[in-house]
Amino acid sequence: NIESVAVCLLHSYANSTHENAIADILKSAIPDLKISLSSDVVPEFKEYERMSTTTINSYLQPVMARYLGNLQASISQGGIDSDVHIMQSNGGTIGSVAAIQRPVQTIMSGPAAGVIGSVAIANKAGQFNTISVDMGGTSFDVSLAYQSEVRRTQDSEMERFPIKVPMVDIHTLGAGGGSIAWIDPGGALRVGPQSAGADPGPVCYGRGGEEPTITDANLVLGRLDPEYFLGGKMKLDVEGARKAIESKCAKPLGLDLLEVALGIVEIANTAMVNALRRISVQRGYDPREFMLVAFGGAGPVHANRLADQLEIPKTLIPMSPGITSATGLLVTDLKHDYSNTLIQAITDLDLSAIERAYVGMEDQGGTALSKE
Repeated sequence: NIESVAVCLLHSYANSTHENAIADILKSAIPDLKISLSSDVVPEFKEYERMSTTTINSYLQPVMARYLGNLQASISQGGIDSDVHIMQSNGGTIGSVAAIQRPVQTIMSGPAAGVIGSVAIANKAGQFNTISVDMGGTSFDVSLAYQSEVRRTQDSEMERFPIKVPMVDIHTLGAGGGSIAWIDPGGALRVGPQSAGADPGPVCYGRGGEEPTITDANLVLGRLDPEYFLGGKMKLDVEGARKAIESKCAKPLGLDLLEVALGIVEIANTAMVNALRRISVQRGYDPREFMLVAFGGAGPVHANRLADQLEIPKTLIPMSPGITSATGLLVTDLKHDYSNTLIQAITDLDLSAIERAYVGMEDQGGTALSKE
């Protein structure tokens, strides 16, 4: 019942012959097997990072193949003559066939799409230095773009496993609208990283949630309209939110309800401001030279306070902030990244070998784009 195999040999970045031979043997034994070769996924030295990335790719392949296969079939049955294009972590899209072969390249693709969308919207407004703030129900994602150039990174981690694929450089906090407020053993008010998620969600959703959240605090403070939520399709339970904050936080602390609600929001804001400083001030950028673009379901609620604390002069809220990531999918382009490792002494460079490696990657890209 093996669905997928990852193959990683020590020096396959230099010579992939043996990995290819192993793949041929596996295919002859199990024709439908999904095979990830490290020489295809990450043809670079540093075998631990290469194997970790290849293994994660192999782990995702069967799931992605089923999901995208079903999606493509449904679209075809609906009479739409189009290939499915999938967002990547590098900020570009790839076709569904390529996504099934390299699903590791789609990790963190949702937040990446949000950054691309926010930069495009800011550029339309004539602003080219942007700090993107994407706050949903469970996380707070921030990224910086200077002169419209989105920052990217080659090395990241997922659950402590290294992933060596190009990604939009995004800093993430466990602070979303569903982040739970709680009292620690020392008697201090804390917020997150635990989240009520979407189900049952904050107490005010009326779906069985019992723990007070940032959304409940914003509602109690009057920053959300209980009669007009989710485009007017949902009403919020103000009294339920008040009771949850009162019983779980205010009474144990011996404080006023509104004081505690404000405290919940301010604790979350402080963590967010620290994240914004990390991607700007600590990297040599002055926030006063940037525009804050806030989106996601909860981002706009906190935007002005964050901008005020960092002295960011302008804040932009997209007209439909909840679908900014979807906007990013529409404004980006097909994109493929290729890399190679050539280890040579700097005093004895073989320029023809470098040229061959580059032309080889260029041919790969041309072939991939032609197929798509």
